[in-house]
Amino acid sequence: MAVIDAPLTSDEQRISDLTEELLEAFPPATTPAREFLGEQYDRGLAWVHFDEGFGGLGLSPKLQRIVNEKISAAGGPFCMARNPIGYGMCGPTVHVWGSDDQKQRYLRPLFTCEEIWCQLFSEPGSGSDFAGLSSRGVRDGDEWVVNGQKVWTTLAHVSRWGLLVVRTDPEAVKHAGLTAMVVDMEAPTVETRPLRQMTGEAEFNEVYFTDTRIPNDELLGNPGDGWRVSLTTLMNERTSIGGGIPQRGSGTIAHLMQVWGELPDERRDASTRDEVMRLWIRAEVHRLTNIRANQNRRMGDPGPEGSIGKMESANLNKAIFEQVMALLGADGMLYGSYAMHRPEMTMSSDSLQKSFLRSRANSIEGGTTEVMQNILGERVLGLPGDVRVDRDVPWSEVPRN
Repeated sequence: MAVIDAPLTSDEQRISDLTEELLEAFPPATTPAREFLGEQYDRGLAWVHFDEGFGGLGLSPKLQRIVNEKISAAGGPFCMARNPIGYGMCGPTVHVWGSDDQKQRYLRPLFTCEEIWCQLFSEPGSGSDFAGLSSRGVRDGDEWVVNGQKVWTTLAHVSRWGLLVVRTDPEAVKHAGLTAMVVDMEAPTVETRPLRQMTGEAEFNEVYFTDTRIPNDELLGNPGDGWRVSLTTLMNERTSIGGGIPQRGSGTIAHLMQVWGELPDERRDASTRDEVMRLWIRAEVHRLTNIRANQNRRMGDPGPEGSIGKMESANLNKAIFEQVMALLGADGMLYGSYAMHRPEMTMSSDSLQKSFLRSRANSIEGGTTEVMQNILGERVLGLPGDVRVDRDVPWSEVPRN
């Protein structure tokens, strides 16, 4: 039986036409990436659900898939590859919480990758307990003076701007005393130090602020809005990490299928074939689940469905690359050089062994798998939450190590 494609809606046709016009006027093969991305932004095709004039058209976020697929098929650039924290997390946060001046100043160079962004949330004493952070911001006239340390900050060493959350009211309960702001990562009072990973790279960093002055105009929202601002960032981060919708059989599962296809016949036993098939089915279920979540998503912040995709993406990636290493056998131990360097892009994978090592971070970054399980239990399944003895206690009175 022939499959009849459903006709495009008016918005889908509009997006399709605009993308085709972009590709015709600025062929990716002959147009510098920065120029192409700038044109994409100016035509409202950067984030189609953003406001007009700020990289969007005020349409449903699910329509972005049309843009991305057409540009990818034509070999065009993708901002996410070069500026993942900026595109997937900081851009949406600036759009929701920033002033018009901030959106005008930051969004376009963020999308063209002229200015790389990082987010400064986790601290040595408060990782999963983000609301317990202790970096301080003190108001001094029209500025805020920030002191403290952040950790696990991806690409901080190449970032021009950072999305920073600090504590500005220690006498408020911990969720209420936070404030979000944009910080200049090139300021002389900001120090970035590499954190070397087991891949040999240092894409993560620790960042120190010593009397760093940030203008009050750089606040996102108002003082005390930091927790709500951070939720916007984190929900977009989880959707960005685990909510992708690749073509069937592509992505990480493609690596496993390639290794399986290259195995000699005597290694393709029934038990191993069953394990490979189970992982392929999991990858396809994950892909279909993300399609459903994307279709259900409304304007504004993603919902808890982002946590579903993020959690399964982390578990699936680890399981896939564990199986890849098992199929490689002793060759899986041949990693190459552990020479330390600081990459300018995240999650680069020039070998299967490196991808295996890097996949361990998937269950930590963007919220640990355990945190994702708590969110899904409470917000999706309606289970009772954990006991929280510090919910109504001023942060200054909460015991800390």
